[in-house]
Amino acid sequence: MASHEVLVLNSNYEPLNVCNMRRAVALLLLGKAEMLHMRAEPLLTISGEMSAPSVLKMRYQVRRPMPQLRLSRHSVLARDNYTCQYCGSKGKDLTIDHVVPKWAGGPHSWDNLVACCRRCNLKKADKTPQQAHMKLARKPKRPHYVPYLSLPLYLKAQGRDDWRIFLPMFEEFAQTA
Repeated sequence: MASHEVLVLNSNYEPLNVCNMRRAVALLLLGKAEMLHMRAEPLLTISGEMSAPSVLKMRYQVRRPMPQLRLSRHSVLARDNYTCQYCGSKGKDLTIDHVVPKWAGGPHSWDNLVACCRRCNLKKADKTPQQAHMKLARKPKRPHYVPYLSLPLYLKAQGRDDWRIFLPMFEEFAQTA
């Protein structure tokens, strides 16, 4: 099985979380959730085969506070699609760059932080993009929504065809083919 993760929806179909297969099966067996979508490959158990869940819906409403969109390294990288905002290279070996350096009064905020590869970060150093003769691919900004899933988890979930229909669509993060 490529991924053992299961999307969990609240009783009103809002995305709640992504859990592992063991937790998903426990929710099913305890009668706390129902299966909305199953995987093509079954689970092999001691007593035989069992349908493997891909998407579950809780049978009762789970109350939780409205989540806050936290400014973190992972959220900035996810917002920028793990792509250097100066040269366009993709990868996991990225850093966070202050567009306007801290020494010049640049804040630690959504509007001033971008994903940046190490090479571009060294080239830009402690300068503004204009001083370093570098151009941003797009202006950084705070995402306009608060997802129930964390931003990195939401973007990862958008990549799964069997989950996408259960996720709210936000134009700024629409998958482009």
